[in-house]
Amino acid sequence: MTAQAADLQLRLTECLHPYSLQVIDESADHAGHAGANGLGHGTHFRVRIGSEVFIGLSRVKRHRLVYDALQDFIDQGLHALAIEIVDSPTA
Repeated sequence: MTAQAADLQLRLTECLHPYSLQVIDESADHAGHAGANGLGHGTHFRVRIGSEVFIGLSRVKRHRLVYDALQDFIDQGLHALAIEIVDSPTA
């Protein structure tokens, strides 16, 4: 796990108290694409997350909570964020 992935994971844990969380740095797979920084890390992430905070919320509202939690990372150059919501602790 890259340092930035660990930072994202910490932030999401603090803000959303997930029962399931995976943060994957996929930046190396996007080398040469828009938003890539040439380092192979820190720009493109996939987040798989489940949290009781999401219960009863629409997909858009769930994603908004994740984006809100990570806004300062986005402001600092996080270019792409793929979000996968895990609907239950057993999923």
